[in-house]
Amino acid sequence: MIRTRLFSLPVLAITLLAASLAACGDDSSDKPAGGSSASPDKVKVGVIPILDVAPIYVGKAQGFFAKRNIDLTMEQAQGGAAIVPGVVSGQYQFGFSNVVSLLVAEQQKVPIKAVANGVNSTGDPAKDFGQLIVKDPNITSAKDLEGKTVATNTVKNIVDTSVKEIVRKAGGDPSKVSFVELAFPDMAAALDAGRVQAMFVVEPFLAPALAKGWKSRGAFADVDPKLCVAAYFTSAQVIAQNPDLVKRFTEAMQESLAYADSHPDDVRQVVTTYTTIKADSAKAMTLPKWSTSIDKASVDRMNQLLATAGVLTAPVDTSKLLP
Repeated sequence: MIRTRLFSLPVLAITLLAASLAACGDDSSDKPAGGSSASPDKVKVGVIPILDVAPIYVGKAQGFFAKRNIDLTMEQAQGGAAIVPGVVSGQYQFGFSNVVSLLVAEQQKVPIKAVANGVNSTGDPAKDFGQLIVKDPNITSAKDLEGKTVATNTVKNIVDTSVKEIVRKAGGDPSKVSFVELAFPDMAAALDAGRVQAMFVVEPFLAPALAKGWKSRGAFADVDPKLCVAAYFTSAQVIAQNPDLVKRFTEAMQESLAYADSHPDDVRQVVTTYTTIKADSAKAMTLPKWSTSIDKASVDRMNQLLATAGVLTAPVDTSKLLP
């Protein structure tokens, strides 16, 4: 869910220009059909092959999209760096990305808008799907990470911003913590070898780390108990051209989120079909909270933290981004 890299303004500018030129053409075959069409609307969604997007796969299997005349296809990408411009260009009708990348996109005036919730903290720091893990028993608090190095999947994004807030709440100085960028699968080896002193990981990498006896020193829930980590979004063009499709997609996602949140066994099974996660590992995972609505207060909280950290030049107007 959160293997999302921030995109650069020049790359986006090129992508948006291409999208604008494409929009001037007359290739109506690429436009989604209306809800009243005899044939279902073909909808492609850009996703990341991680636990967080399990609800959309469960929802498709349960027929929540089909009954709303949506022929749903998921296309996997490395992260939001590819998904955001993909949605803007029309490669995808909808996409999944963490809220930090969406807030940065809003600051850059990228024409997108969130339409449905993605994934949330469980609200329990001891049982959350994303946690700050240490091996050294002498690190008893996040404050002890001052002068040490923490592994994050990307810099200037939701993970390192969350770690900084966890350190601050523990009474430490976030500016004294260093970060190194590592892919989630590579973090445990780096921590075991002492190349980093802590790592922030999400499932399915969390459960194996805790099984080693390593300890948690914070979680997403410490940032905000209802932290909205990611959301589904679409382009301004899709909203303008086919608002009925957006409405039906949003309703299907809300039903999918509710079903996934109340059917953990279905989630643990479906995640093995679109990721490399095995059944035994799926059983051990801590599942996130899948709320049917975006927690706007937690997005505002992250918005302020990003501005404080300098990721945003100033807090953005979230009313333009959120539904």
